[in-house]
Amino acid sequence: MPRRHLTAAALTALLLTTGTVVAHADDEPSTPPGTGSTAAPPDVDANNPGLKLADGATLAPAKVLDIKSVVEDLSGEERRTDTNEDVTFALQAEVLFPKDSSKLNPDGNSRIQAIADEIKNQKASSVRVFGFTDNLGSYAHGLKLSKNRAEAVHDALTAALGAQGSDITFQVRGYSEDYPIADNDSEQGRKKNRRVEVSLPKSS
Repeated sequence: MPRRHLTAAALTALLLTTGTVVAHADDEPSTPPGTGSTAAPPDVDANNPGLKLADGATLAPAKVLDIKSVVEDLSGEERRTDTNEDVTFALQAEVLFPKDSSKLNPDGNSRIQAIADEIKNQKASSVRVFGFTDNLGSYAHGLKLSKNRAEAVHDALTAALGAQGSDITFQVRGYSEDYPIADNDSEQGRKKNRRVEVSLPKSS
């Protein structure tokens, strides 16, 4: 008889529940969807009442679902989100600015240049630049700091865009600790919340 092997999950479950290991014929490793058996799909009864619309009911209009792609670098310092409609870059404040400052550092300028290149590629006519802080300090201080940081990124973007920047409508806002994307109860979460987001419509 061929020797059967338990998966790690099955082995752990058996050890936890019985203290003994019993091999079964169906304990072979599973295969990814689409790579297993090519057996025919089960028959479906088209007259099954559960598959029919109620009297008077109609199907909703067809629509294209919005697909979101999120790419974040290993350090978590920069994240890019693509949907069918727009592109959003989120940069952690520590990458762009010294602590409690709105003066861009050299590394921040280089990252903003990459965003400016994407704005050119997308031929964007409108760009939003929003600043955010964590919940440390007063709300008013966070509001001022987040707005000043958004304005600093806006200024760097317009400089990097050159003449093309004059054809773009910018929205520049600071939101203090509003709209967190992580838990403010830990420094790791607060670090994610201290950020500047640049978003623009995706060209068709």
